[in-house]
Amino acid sequence: MKRATLSLTIALLGLAAGCTVGPRYSRPAAPTPAPDAWKTQPPWEQAAPKDSIPKGTWWQIFHDPALDAYEQQLLQANQSLVAARDRLDQARSLARVATADMFPQLSADPSAVRERGSGNRPLNGAAPTIMNGSVQTVAPYTQNVFTIPFSLNYEADLFGRVRHNVEAANASLQSTAADLQNVQLVLTAELAADYFTLRELDAEYQVVQESVGYERKGLDLVNHRHEGGIANGLDVAQQATLLDSTISQLALVQQSRAQFEHAIAVLVGQAASTFTVPVAPLRDAPPPVPLGVPSDVLERRPDISTAERTMAFENAQVGIARTAFYPHITLSGAGGLQSQNIASLFNAPSFIWSLGADAFEPILQGGRNRANLAAARAAYDQSVANYRQSVLTAFQQVEDGISNLSTLSQALATQSAAVEDARRALSIANNRYVGGVTTYLDVITAQTTLLANQRLATQLLGQQMVSAVYLVKALGGGWDASEINHEQIHPQAGQILQP
Repeated sequence: MKRATLSLTIALLGLAAGCTVGPRYSRPAAPTPAPDAWKTQPPWEQAAPKDSIPKGTWWQIFHDPALDAYEQQLLQANQSLVAARDRLDQARSLARVATADMFPQLSADPSAVRERGSGNRPLNGAAPTIMNGSVQTVAPYTQNVFTIPFSLNYEADLFGRVRHNVEAANASLQSTAADLQNVQLVLTAELAADYFTLRELDAEYQVVQESVGYERKGLDLVNHRHEGGIANGLDVAQQATLLDSTISQLALVQQSRAQFEHAIAVLVGQAASTFTVPVAPLRDAPPPVPLGVPSDVLERRPDISTAERTMAFENAQVGIARTAFYPHITLSGAGGLQSQNIASLFNAPSFIWSLGADAFEPILQGGRNRANLAAARAAYDQSVANYRQSVLTAFQQVEDGISNLSTLSQALATQSAAVEDARRALSIANNRYVGGVTTYLDVITAQTTLLANQRLATQLLGQQMVSAVYLVKALGGGWDASEINHEQIHPQAGQILQP
């Protein structure tokens, strides 16, 4: 009869094992623009498909070997990236912890005890024994107890608490994997932006240095004219002031370059005091960036995937909170050996065992389970709002990037014309001054105007490159959400024998 009851119980548990309470996860709708066009049109003819951004090495789109080398150093030595990889390893291990609850838990607790019982110990309510006409007293005793017990426990996951835990752990694992990719994208984009800014400062330094050389020649000319009595001391003082001011600008450009060089050193995992980036002025305009279509962004941004996997995690937490309203059933068994003599410990009479089941059903909890369920639902709703906000931010960043490149392209074209106009104005001012038609102040003004326009043109080119970097970053850097699908931990039969 007992065996039949036990078999029936096990059969019912097996049939109920597929019953899982809690909501099934499906990705909520996100606000998306028209699926086939961006609002702002890029300042180039786009002919490349979306996957032409190199996957994993998006910076190769700029065709700069030096940048490629620095990015590889970053991937190997950046400590923030190392920490993100360690977080992913931790998430994998925690997911394995969650799957352990799907298997029986076996433990052993061997013990060896020598004990003495008191001769004055209480009888625990038993009546004294009368033997040979006298009351039998309690005698002290000394004995050995050798025990090798084993216990086996298994939670019958009738309502899916363990399965929801595994689901939540895998969602957290995939979220961490996407977060690793986002950290890598942010760091590599920051390095590229700093690199191109440094190159722009090299070009700007060259412009200011050329201006210093030109102004020194101008000061020599004014000095000669002053010595010949043609120019006055005011002309000399004005040109000397301009020269000193331009030399000061040169020092400030060097200071800015040093700061970006130090930032690059940290990104590639090197000490700033021993790291040097060779001088190489920026000359090239950014290449066209393959945009794809707006609907692709949902699958190409690792931060959006992080937010989406967070929703899946919170959805599983809702399921876990709902299982608290249902019975928690645990099957247990124990067995082992016990004897007061180690020589007879392994004899058949020393064998001990027990079988049992425990069904814990919450009845009155003071509203605890209801409050936990409400909190889990609120956390899920919050994750949905965060996901939709991430999507909106992504579209904003892409539109900003396209708009920036379009505006900077137009500005650079007109600024290049302004530089040529400033050169022509300086030439006219010099000729008029030498001819005695105007004062040297016109030459000073023309020199200042030319330098300012040259520096602005160089800065616009640098901004173009940085904007192209951030546009590629906004598009996800060639990443794809399918890359985290393999990050899942499944229960393996071999875990049964693992400690």
